[in-house]
Amino acid sequence: MANAPTKPASPVKKESSTSSGLFATLTIPICIVVAILIYIFILGDPSHFADGDIEKGTTNDIFGQFHRGGKLVPVIMSYLLMVIVFSIERFVVIGKASGTGNVDAFVTRVQKALNANNIDAANVECDKQKGSVANVVKSGLKKYREMEVDDNLTIDQKSLAIQKDIEEATALEMPMLEQNLTIIATLVSIGTLTGLLGTVFGMIKAFGELAAAGATNQTALSASISEALVNTALGISTSALSIIMYNVFTSKIDKLTYAIDETGFSIVQSFAASHKDK
Repeated sequence: MANAPTKPASPVKKESSTSSGLFATLTIPICIVVAILIYIFILGDPSHFADGDIEKGTTNDIFGQFHRGGKLVPVIMSYLLMVIVFSIERFVVIGKASGTGNVDAFVTRVQKALNANNIDAANVECDKQKGSVANVVKSGLKKYREMEVDDNLTIDQKSLAIQKDIEEATALEMPMLEQNLTIIATLVSIGTLTGLLGTVFGMIKAFGELAAAGATNQTALSASISEALVNTALGISTSALSIIMYNVFTSKIDKLTYAIDETGFSIVQSFAASHKDK
């Protein structure tokens, strides 16, 4: 009986999950291709090097320095693009899930309606707010109405059925909010590691060239080390942005989860209080 309100929502959530998965599948290769094109045609433009010599000419600006970082530079740049794109996507999705108004204000209005035993007013607030929190609350209110006319269960059983319905509705909404966060979390680690790997390769190449020259050239060594450290700078920047975005999104999701739990508890308590003598 408690499963009835949540069944119609399942195809919608499945479709949302599929769309999000398709978005991730397309975004990753596109970011890689764009990063490679930027590396070749923008960073690798001859104007960034003395005499237009990409291989041996000194760099004129930061674009040339990034290009000299080596073949791992476009890889790390693709990570950075992924963080930016997935962050924008999560902002849009979580923004829609939050609804059209302030979540805390919505919870307060629903609680006031419940305290006044005005379920219709609470439903109206859900229709105005929309979003994941409103969807879960509306599902709980629908179950509330069903339990009012059900004479086969005790008050405790009815309250448990409402609580179960809210939990099931929450279980359908939350995965949509958390999708693609694992990608951002993964980029936190691999961004730095790839940057360090690029630096190691650059240092190996730099010292190999010095050894082949047969003499210590401090200018050449300094230039080679500077180019090698470009990978570390890019990797750390990518990881830092990933950490910030991940924490921002998890904080927003926790806020929505708390709002759902708080309102769900209010619905159950309101039902139990208004029907305890029946």
